[in-house]
Amino acid sequence: MMNVSRSLLTTTLAIASLSLAVSVKADTVQARCDVYPKGEDRATSSGPCTFSQRQGVVGIQLQNGKRYDLVPVGNNPGNYRDQNGKAAYRQSGLGDKGQIYRLATESIYVYWDPAPYNQQSTQPTPSTTAKSPTPVTYMTPKSANEIMVQITEGEFRFRGPLRRTSGNKFVGEDSQVRVMYDKDTSRVVVINKITGTEFYNYFFSTAKEGEL
Repeated sequence: MMNVSRSLLTTTLAIASLSLAVSVKADTVQARCDVYPKGEDRATSSGPCTFSQRQGVVGIQLQNGKRYDLVPVGNNPGNYRDQNGKAAYRQSGLGDKGQIYRLATESIYVYWDPAPYNQQSTQPTPSTTAKSPTPVTYMTPKSANEIMVQITEGEFRFRGPLRRTSGNKFVGEDSQVRVMYDKDTSRVVVINKITGTEFYNYFFSTAKEGEL
């Protein structure tokens, strides 16, 4: 009877181990990762990487050995803390081609198609460098001291008033982000209002301003 119990236990553990292995494999994919320093439009590295997601925790392993571990926080999908405790944010600006992760000092573009790195060569082709997407932005002046703004890009959404603080500088915020617009320089900066992490930093000229 004891031998039968041990056999059943061994079989159960083997099945559990196999299920775990299948589950881990299913949550891990080979991808391509382009890494952009914050505020730059050229990638400093581009190559094959491994992307994993288990119980909401995201792991990104670059070919050069650098790894990112992002743990979800709060009730809003796409908000994380990295391995250093700093805020990170996921965006879907790549559509079904991949995902974008905004970190404190860099952005990681994860492409599900690993080409051109799924061949023997791991050297990037000259055309693999891509520009970071700029959010779709609309602004409507409501008065000399208030501008209504709408900013969208992937999963990111902001809509609300920007109010003049000093000179031609306008600021607005919601529960997550702060939006700052300098009309003199045409620069828009979007940051996490709690951590100060910069999500966007781009130019929006008055020639592009549209009605909401």
